[in-house]
Amino acid sequence: SAAAGAAALGPLPRCTWQQTMLRVRDPAKSLEFYRDRLGMTLIDRYDFDQMGFSLYFLASLPPGEAAPFAPGSDEAHRHLWQTPLVTLELTHNHGTEGDEGFGGYHPGNAERDGFGHLAFSCEDVYAQCADLEEAGVAFRKRPDEGRMKGLAFALDPDGYWVEVVGRGPGGDAPALALAQTMLRVKDPKQSLAFYRDLLGMTLVAERHYPPEKGDFSLYFLATLPPGLSLPDSKTPEAMDYIKKELYGQGVPVLELTHNHGTEDDDSFKHHNGNEAPRRGFGHIGYLVEDVYAECEKLEAAGVQFQKRPDDGAMKGLAFALDPDGYWVEVIQRGQEGKF
Repeated sequence: SAAAGAAALGPLPRCTWQQTMLRVRDPAKSLEFYRDRLGMTLIDRYDFDQMGFSLYFLASLPPGEAAPFAPGSDEAHRHLWQTPLVTLELTHNHGTEGDEGFGGYHPGNAERDGFGHLAFSCEDVYAQCADLEEAGVAFRKRPDEGRMKGLAFALDPDGYWVEVVGRGPGGDAPALALAQTMLRVKDPKQSLAFYRDLLGMTLVAERHYPPEKGDFSLYFLATLPPGLSLPDSKTPEAMDYIKKELYGQGVPVLELTHNHGTEDDDSFKHHNGNEAPRRGFGHIGYLVEDVYAECEKLEAAGVQFQKRPDDGAMKGLAFALDPDGYWVEVIQRGQEGKF
């Protein structure tokens, strides 16, 4: 997959979006959903038995391409930490699947929740949703329900919302491909300064809706080669570029949703997914050339940290905090992956 995803468009920047992490109650059910229903491929796994948890990494691979190495092998670990693709990391805390007293993870979308949804793109939303429903997948919204036609929200086994969106024909993406992670942000100026200016993402498109249409804005960012010629982010052509070009190449976007006015409310704060009783979404993560140097740059820019590279049992990786307090993992590219 060296030329897969955004890497097919040219050399990528030093910092690349590599993962979105969700906690899951039963990995067998979650793998069946994301692998067997949404077409993702399990490319690696880690089992930390002494610490009581396992990690499963899935990716949307081009049609006909299989995982290059056996998940859990040293080769798979090395491949994971250099892939140009964005992966979905499922975290399973051992025992939750059989614990009748476990109340489940919080899927987001309650008042002041930050995490909103994942999304998968496809060429025919109606046909794909019909297939998913026939396979037993539950839906929050079907394509023709509500005001926004032609898109849907499925529910994964833990109740996380999974949007199904359309894309242009052709391209190298599979029938369903990971397309978005959506986070709500308090102040888009601060969030754009973090993700664009510090983590090197590109603002590809933005949409602004007045009070009569919801009073919110959307910002779509992606890890792309520097200097790529793009439409103006405020134009309809920018959204077309995402749907036809990026989704067609299997390149996901980070969707930042801003509900107007929150930036002026000093008391407003989103739940970040890592505090009881709203634990569910965990973090997004980025590969960098030098985790120590990158963390020094972030700290010099005023970024706070949940974990610095040498804190805790797992050395050489860090968790920065974005302006809303979301955890952002910073991971060494090209490492052996033996934590």
